[in-house]
Amino acid sequence: MTTARTANTPPAILLSETEVISRVDALALAIAPHVDDQTVAVCLLTGGLWFAADLTRALSRLGKHVGFDALWLASYGDARASLGRCEVRADLQRPLAGRTALVVDDVFDTGLSLSEAARLVRDAGAGKVLTSVFARKPWPTPRAIEPDFVAWEAPARFLVGYGMDAAGAYRGLPYIGALD
Repeated sequence: MTTARTANTPPAILLSETEVISRVDALALAIAPHVDDQTVAVCLLTGGLWFAADLTRALSRLGKHVGFDALWLASYGDARASLGRCEVRADLQRPLAGRTALVVDDVFDTGLSLSEAARLVRDAGAGKVLTSVFARKPWPTPRAIEPDFVAWEAPARFLVGYGMDAAGAYRGLPYIGALD
């Protein structure tokens, strides 16, 4: 018999806080040779904030002091499935002309947000666009873009924690869990 998850039932842990930290540090090592102090990390809000903060700190520990900017794109709202379009709620604040931009997001699902962010960053004049996600979920059809750097190959489950949410809840969990 399957029981429904209640609001008081914590998510099933898929990746512990220690594993999250380890994957971010390993990803920073992979990214470091491709960035310099003129690079701008472009965080996709809201979910990418946790990962972007940890990744930029990990890069700093490796001597790579990248700048920081953010794009606020919305493609899910409070739904569990993409709405099929991306709305720009807040645009870039820093000049990117000729610079390397590292687009940073929490989860790669449909690829819509990452594709739109890469386009916006290119349109802003970035000389080179790199993309990085913490979790890449499997998808049944080809996506328009694939991330350059991935910290974790996630299962096809509804993920929460470490920036990922369910209608705004669970983002602040230091681990990644599943609600299904």
